[in-house]
Parts: sequence; structure tokens; C-alpha cells
Amino acid sequence: MKYQAVIFDMDGTILDTLDDLADSVNHALGCYGFPSRSRGEIRSFLGNGMVQLIHLSVPENTAAEQEALVLEAHKKYYPLHSAEKTKPYEGIPEILKMLKAQGIKTAVVSNKRDENVKALVEQYFHGLFDVSVGARDGVPRKPAKDLVEIALKELGVTKEESVYIGDSDVDVATAQNSGLEMITVLWGFRDRDVLEKCGVRVFAENAEELKKLLSEAV
Repeated sequence: MKYQAVIFDMDGTILDTLDDLADSVNHALGCYGFPSRSRGEIRSFLGNGMVQLIHLSVPENTAAEQEALVLEAHKKYYPLHSAEKTKPYEGIPEILKMLKAQGIKTAVVSNKRDENVKALVEQYFHGLFDVSVGARDGVPRKPAKDLVEIALKELGVTKEESVYIGDSDVDVATAQNSGLEMITVLWGFRDRDVLEKCGVRVFAENAEELKKLLSEAV
């Protein structure tokens, strides 16, 4: 077997979280009289965690104090409404079951808060992931390698034994910084032209293509 473990990004890769995130951001913006953002705008802002998401969502030159209030409103609202429209992408649970049946270890690594990651994994992928790692205080977020290294350690595998699955430029940089090979999916939060400019060469257009690539690799 080429790989002993597969590490997945969460938002835009295994879970379609865009609508719940957009609703939460626009709720937080509305609390302070700021204009709402379109679904497409919020899609383009995702990937670097909620602090950056809110920073990009508030109007340019918003005072830091106001931005912090919007962030706090999002932090309070999102955990209560994070599973209203969110759903697994088609074919992902089946891929995870296939990997589990073959004895391949799996992890999800996300820039969401660790408690939110674990709650979503439990709700949508109960029993299908060996490890879930989200953002933690004092630990650099993706694209830094730190969260991936935590996952590798908890899985008990090396980077050479693992492959990373993601959907964004942030994920491409994460894989590069972590020294992992990568498969990039095209159903997430970045378009193909953006990813090609990052040097991506291995794409999965849909779950069937991802399943085939993983079947050949593991």
C-alpha cells in the first residue's frame, strides 16, 4: 500500500458548510448595521479561519473594535446554527467507509475551532474518522503544518505514509508546508483556475474520481 492514512480538510472538502457560514456571517454583520455579503463573496473569503473570514466580510476600514464585535457575534451564532443547511458532499461517507474497510486511517484537519470540528464530525461522520483536529489556542493554523503534524502524531503515521485532500489554495500551501502529497477536489470553495495557479496537477472533479484515485493509491 502506498498510503496508510488520508487526511481531509473539512469545509469545502467533506462538508458543504457554505450556507450556514454565510447565514452566520450575515447575521453578525446585520447586528451592527453592516451590509450583508453574497454567497459567492463569502465562498471566496473562506479557508483561513473565522477571524480572517470576518475581517474580509466587514467593510474596508472598519474599526478594530467594531470588527471584534462582529467576530464575537459570529462566534456565538455559528455553533448554534452550524448544522441547519450543512451536509456531507455526495459520495464522501462512502469513501470514508471504503477506507475504513481497507484499514486506512483517516483524519480531518480544519481551521474551524477544535470543538466545532469535533461536533460536526460526530454529527455527520460518526465512527468514520480516527482523528479530528481543529484550531487550538497557541497553535498556528493552516497553512502552517502544525495542525497536520498533530493529526499525524495522533494517527501514528509519517508524512510519507499519508496523503492530504483539500479544496483551496490554503490547503495546497498546507500540504506543501507539511510535506504531504495532495489530491485537490473541485467541488469546494475555489475554482480550478485559482488552484492551477498554485501548481495543482492532481484533481478530482467528483467523489467517483476521488474514490478511484484513492483506490489506486492505497
